[in-house]
Parts: sequence; C-alpha cells; structure tokens
Amino acid sequence: MWSLFAACAIACCSADADADANTSELPAPLVADVKQELQTGSLIFSQGDCLAVKIFTQSSFTHVAGVVASGGEFMVYDSSNGVGVRKMPLAEYMRRQSPTTFYIAHPKVPFSEEKTQAFQQYLESQIGRAYAVRHHLTGNRCEGLHCSEYMTDALMAAELISAKEPPRVSPGSLLEGIITSNTYREGNRVELNVPEAPEPMDLPWYQRAWDCTTSCCSKSVKQVRRWVLCR
Repeated sequence: MWSLFAACAIACCSADADADANTSELPAPLVADVKQELQTGSLIFSQGDCLAVKIFTQSSFTHVAGVVASGGEFMVYDSSNGVGVRKMPLAEYMRRQSPTTFYIAHPKVPFSEEKTQAFQQYLESQIGRAYAVRHHLTGNRCEGLHCSEYMTDALMAAELISAKEPPRVSPGSLLEGIITSNTYREGNRVELNVPEAPEPMDLPWYQRAWDCTTSCCSKSVKQVRRWVLCR
C-alpha cells in the first residue's frame, strides 16, 4: 500500500522547479568552480527537499543528471516531471535546481572517444521522451523514463556498468553502485542558493511591510511544494 502511495506521490513530483524558476543568476565564480572539475560522463546528484523520493528510496538523493563537455562548454542532460528528457547549459541547470546540494561524481578513467560517442548518442537519442516513474515499482520498461533510469541506460550504452532492472535504480543506489565498483570517484559537494535581489530602501514602511509579508508567504508555499509535491 505504501509503495503505491509513494509511487503516486513521486509521479506528481519533479526535481525541476519550472513553475517557480529562479530568475536571478548564480554567482559566476561558483559556476566557474564547478566547470573546472567537470568532464564528459560526470554525474550530478541532487539532495532536494522531496520527502516522497527520500522516504521511498531510503536516500537523501532525489535527482541525477549527466554531463557532456565539448569545446569548453558543458551540457547537462536529465529527465524531469512535466518536461521529460531534456538538455541545457550547466549554468541554467544549476539555477533551476537551486536551492539544493550537489554531489558530483567523475569517471575514474576519462571517457575514450568511443565511450564519449556512445554516452552522448544515447543521451541525445532520448531527448523529448516523456517522464515516468511508476514503473520503478515493477522494473518493467514503459514509454516514459525517470532520471536515474536515464543515466543508468547511458552508462550501459558506454559499457561502463550493467544493471538487470534500470527502471528500479534510484539516484542514491546509482551513486552507491558507481562508487563501490570503483567506476567513479567522488568530486566536490556544492551548495546552491540563488541570492535574493536586494529590497529597495526608498519604499515607504507600509510597502516594505507588505513586501516582507508576501515574500514570507510565498517562500513558505514554495517550501511546502518542494517537500510534498517535489516542485
């Protein structure tokens, strides 16, 4: 019964915050620091607020995405509820995930040209595919794809790992598997938090009080949505 409830809750969830997407930019030095250690095949694991995913998977990790590096640019691929499989520049991905904590894992051996091609080709081939997670319970394939299933399949395409039931892989179990098998090494832990725009000081006191109240209420609603609806 609980598994069915959790699956339904997760099905309504997303690591993506498109509905409340941050409009502020992350500090450029933070993005630059993350770029310095990334390479093709790096995986970005997020510790979001989604209680359904945390309880159901027994892990603090709620999302995972993969990186492809080309010409000094870094594209991030993931599968998220409401949008499905997509790719976007690193800075945009970081902004959309904020606030969260990133744990980055890197291949112990840099990808060869063949592995890079296989990894990227698989990631590109799935763009536009729908998001789905209920099949995590059964392990059966379906039309949709969830984030850790997507990354597991990409790593399998590059012949880095094997998995009997990729749909049943969670972000936390994927991270544990690639680290314990010595396929990947742990990278940096990154705290993401988009800075708030400063409040104008020339506003009258009643306007500042109203803005403070509405901002507080908005933040509370968004936090509850992140806990319960994972968005």
